[in-house]
Amino acid sequence: MGTLQLIIATIEHFQSKIWLTRVGLFLLFLFIFFLLFFLLKLVIIKRGRKLFLLLKSIWGSIKQPMKENQDVQNFIKLHQRIFNFIDKRFSKKSFFGRPLTLLSLALFYVLLHFGGVVENIVNSDFIVSSDIRQANLLAIFRDTELINFFIWITLLGKWQIILIFSLAFLSILWIWEKQHYIMPFLICIFGSELFTSIGKIVFHRQRPTLAVYSENSFSFPSGHATIAVAFYGFVAYFLIRNFKRWKYKINIFFFFLLVIILIGFSRLYLGVHYVSDVWGGYLLGSMWLIISISLLEYNLSTNKNLHKIVFDKTKVKTFISIISFALLAYIAYGIYYQIPVEMSLREPSSAQVNIINDIFSNERIRFTETISGKPQEPVSFIIIAKNDEQFLELFQRAEWFLADDVSFSSLVKTARAAIMKKSYPEAPMTPSFWNDEVHVFGFEKETELASARTRHHARFWKSNFITDSGQAIYLGTASFDSGIKWGITHRIAPDIDTERDFLFSDLSTTGMIEKAEETQFVKPVLGNNFSGDPFFTDGKNYVITIK
Repeated sequence: MGTLQLIIATIEHFQSKIWLTRVGLFLLFLFIFFLLFFLLKLVIIKRGRKLFLLLKSIWGSIKQPMKENQDVQNFIKLHQRIFNFIDKRFSKKSFFGRPLTLLSLALFYVLLHFGGVVENIVNSDFIVSSDIRQANLLAIFRDTELINFFIWITLLGKWQIILIFSLAFLSILWIWEKQHYIMPFLICIFGSELFTSIGKIVFHRQRPTLAVYSENSFSFPSGHATIAVAFYGFVAYFLIRNFKRWKYKINIFFFFLLVIILIGFSRLYLGVHYVSDVWGGYLLGSMWLIISISLLEYNLSTNKNLHKIVFDKTKVKTFISIISFALLAYIAYGIYYQIPVEMSLREPSSAQVNIINDIFSNERIRFTETISGKPQEPVSFIIIAKNDEQFLELFQRAEWFLADDVSFSSLVKTARAAIMKKSYPEAPMTPSFWNDEVHVFGFEKETELASARTRHHARFWKSNFITDSGQAIYLGTASFDSGIKWGITHRIAPDIDTERDFLFSDLSTTGMIEKAEETQFVKPVLGNNFSGDPFFTDGKNYVITIK
């Protein structure tokens, strides 16, 4: 009985400390990702080879009648030189046939994508501001234990660990008499590092401001992401090339793919890179991986004896010893390596303003925005308060509830309340953005139906501006949830002006307002929010000063 009680207490502690927080929701997403990743691997292991053979058979069935068709034969005769060229490009007999063609197409595809990323970073405010929003959103899911976990992951892409692993890999290549892999491998590693360094110098992109710790180099491209694809991709290619069983090949591919994904994601979670930095690093690493594989495949095509691996007990023991030493070195490095972790979010610097509308000299920040940067509803409230406590008291007196954080527990509670049409006055809200920042405060008020399906709600941001008297400035929007759509999100009523006036009316009853002014903030607007719901507004807002 004592053991059972201990188990129950442990579960309750785990639920209270983990699953009832944003971190619990993040862990749930990670679990789902790993589960889908594992299931996909199993499906490919069991069915992938049969599917490949089926597609090959179907293609053969289509190809043969086409060859026998008289019109096709006549067309080929008229353009014999072109078809001879194409036939040579897809021949399996020579490296300069199908292998080089596929590798060249892959390289060209990667270069196009990399060029697109560079162009977007240099010329597009959209991709830059979208990167900032994604970094700000991910920052709210940080937790000390997860930070420690992802620091261990990110060390797998640190140059000291890559150097140790590279020396171990080179030793294994030498022992297994695979010296012909050494030069392509070194070209892959040094080429990736060289181009990463050049990219950082050329683009001079600054790091995210909400990073867990500081990095000394520039942000684009991510060196960790680049070397992850170059090093771990090459090791995966080597193992897949030298193992014959389909199961082993797929397991190797998915294992190293997972390592590469986790290293890239660790850079995002720790806040030291933007999404486009990591994606650019992946593309740059892929470019050098393709180049090195091309060189190696050419060498293999000219000497068939290079494919053979001869094992003996001495080689196996030496291999195990080298791998064990490399892993121990990684563990020791991780234990003794100290990173100056800064868990507290940095407060934005404040700027004094004389006139409230001075904040909005940039037309863009008169509107809220989706995570992709698409404009949404205009700001409908500007509230001046002494501090957060006074600001929150205003809504408390108006009988508006502060929304719960988005977490596994709160989402389950919201779903249950919506399905059963029950009350949940603190239901969480989907994130919205203003000036690239996630909203800080969410407020809501139930309707007469007392159901989570319909509610009044408002989102507010604390700006980095203060008045001459040192008061904080808060910006917000208000809207009405008229129902549920897709089973996962609320439908917003299009008349947001009515909800704006409803909230102002409630705030006016608190007795805390010193001064309130209605202004023509933007021109009348017709638009859509992040989930596609239409809205219309006359463009007015309220400027409120709390006593």
